[in-house]
Parts: sequence; structure tokens; C-alpha cells
Amino acid sequence: MIKRDKIEQIVQRLGFLEAKLSSAMAPDELAALSKEYADLKPIAEEAAAYLKALDERAAAEALLHDPEMVDLAREEIAVLDAALPAMEARMRRALIPKDAADARPAIIEIRPGTGGEEAALFAADLWRMYVRFAEARGWKTETLEESLTELGGLKELVAAIRGRGVFAALKFESGVHRVQRVPETESGGRIHTSAATVAVLPEAAEIDVAIADSDVRIDTMRASGAGGQHVNTTDSAVRITHLPTGIVVTSSEKSQHQNRARAMEVLRARLFDEARREADTARAADRKGQVGSGDRSERIRTYNFPQGRVTDHRIGLTLYRLEQVMQGDLDELIEALTAADEAARLAAMEP
Repeated sequence: MIKRDKIEQIVQRLGFLEAKLSSAMAPDELAALSKEYADLKPIAEEAAAYLKALDERAAAEALLHDPEMVDLAREEIAVLDAALPAMEARMRRALIPKDAADARPAIIEIRPGTGGEEAALFAADLWRMYVRFAEARGWKTETLEESLTELGGLKELVAAIRGRGVFAALKFESGVHRVQRVPETESGGRIHTSAATVAVLPEAAEIDVAIADSDVRIDTMRASGAGGQHVNTTDSAVRITHLPTGIVVTSSEKSQHQNRARAMEVLRARLFDEARREADTARAADRKGQVGSGDRSERIRTYNFPQGRVTDHRIGLTLYRLEQVMQGDLDELIEALTAADEAARLAAMEP
């Protein structure tokens, strides 16, 4: 059973926030408290209902000693005992610590792994899969950096996916994705195994990551791409090196100003992600049941085209609907991964 004082603290905190929000305060404090209030209110409502049920059960149990009320008391206890387990389960789920980055947009990076040209083609397939998934949810995608092979595969892709809850939906996509299929470049019909790596980073604002001017070196370069007069005459591409960490990001669109902004956006996301990963590592001993390690080198999923199946190795889930998955129908996978992570977090909360 959840400790009563812990639940009472939630209700009391909501009352404090309601009183505080009715008083004058600075805009920044108002915004922070308003967000906390909005996040806490549904949890506090669950808490109040759970406490009310516990009090009603205690009152009914006290009536068991009254001969005239014992039958009514037993009926009420039976009703409450049937309802309390579900209420407690909802309360436990509400108490799971939330990832503050879940509501954010995301930066996604896709690169080919082992497998040569076939790996690059598979990387392009993965990006199309995510684009279709984003479109179905009404999210916007913006390519920040892209490098293609002659056959249309991806050498590298860095893109932003914007919308509410993007990171929560896609954060479990980070890792090595493996494909088993007959490559377009294979004339003998043999099945090859190739791989691509995906990294999903929460988008970071300037307030999240402070980057001093002295910590970065910005170089401009001749843009490379499909060719044309602009590419040949303008040093518009930007490369930013973060000196303390050695992280390098580039952007090579037409506008140098836009390239700087995009490269800084990616740099902030990488630094923010690095800080989060360091914090996660420090807490890893308390999260043995987590869904995946977050290690970019971890093989997380296999897409087997001859058998029409996709298998997520972290949760042992196999779906025989590969074609739909590659068309962006990722809901079943994402829901299963989210549920497994929630179960692991619940287990970690147990005394």
C-alpha cells in the first residue's frame, strides 16, 4: 500500500499552489508554478479520491461492531475492496517520476552502420518511416543536415521533428536498427544483414544549455551538394566545434546565418543529451529494469523482410506486419515500449 503521508503531501501541495497562484508574483515564477499546478492537478485528484475511499473503508470497518449496521458495513467494504486495487494502481502510475523532456520536440540523427550501400539505403528507409509517423500525428519535420549516396542512401541525416510529445514517443528509437533483406544491389538473391544507428535527442533551449562564445570555434566552408552556381561561389556551410567536448556539428544550406542557428540548435541538443545521459548513468543502479541502456551501440530492433517481421529485442516483441511498420505505423511498438518502461519504473519504486 502507498504510504498515506506521501499521498497527503500531494493534495497539500496542490492547495499551496492554488493559494500561491492567486497572489502577485514575477512572470517567470507564475509560469513555473502554473506548469507545476497543471501537471499536479490530475495526480492530486486521483490522490484525493484514493484517500476518500480509504477513509470510507475505515469508517465502514468501525461499524462492523454495531449489530444493526454490520450487514451494511460489509456491503460497503466489499464495494470498496473491489475498487481500491484499481485506484491504487492508478495512483502508483501517477507517482512515477516523469521525464521532464517528454513534451519536447526532438532532434533525430540517422547514420548507416555495417553493410555499405545497403546500410545507407536502409538508413534512408528509416528516415521515411519516421517522417510518415510524424505526418500521421501532425508533427513537422525539418532536415537540418543531409548527405546522400549516389543511389539515394543516407550517409548522414540530422533533422528536427517538432510537435508536443515528440521525444516521449521516439526516445526509445535510439540504438542500432538491423535489417535482413535482399539488397537492391545484390544480383544473386542472397539475404544480407546491414545496420543503421538512430539517436533521438530532446530539443534544448538556450536556457537549458549555456554555451560560452569562448567554448566554440566556428568555421565557414564551401557548401557541398548537388552543385550549381550558389554552391560553387558561396562559403555558406558552417562547422561549429565545441572545444570542451570536441563535439562537431555542421550545416550546409544556402544561408550562412541559418546554418549557424541550425548548427547551434544541434549542438545544444547534443550537450543537453550528454548531460542527461551522465545523470542516467549515475542513477543506473536504481533502474536495472529499464527498457534498454540508452547505449547508441545497443542492437534494439531487427527488420526481417523475407519473413515480414520486426522484432524489438529489448522487450521480446515480434510483429508480423513489417510493411505497415515501414510505412510509419509504429504505434504498437511505441506503446509496448512505453508500457514496459512504466512497469520497470513502477518496480523500481517498490520498497
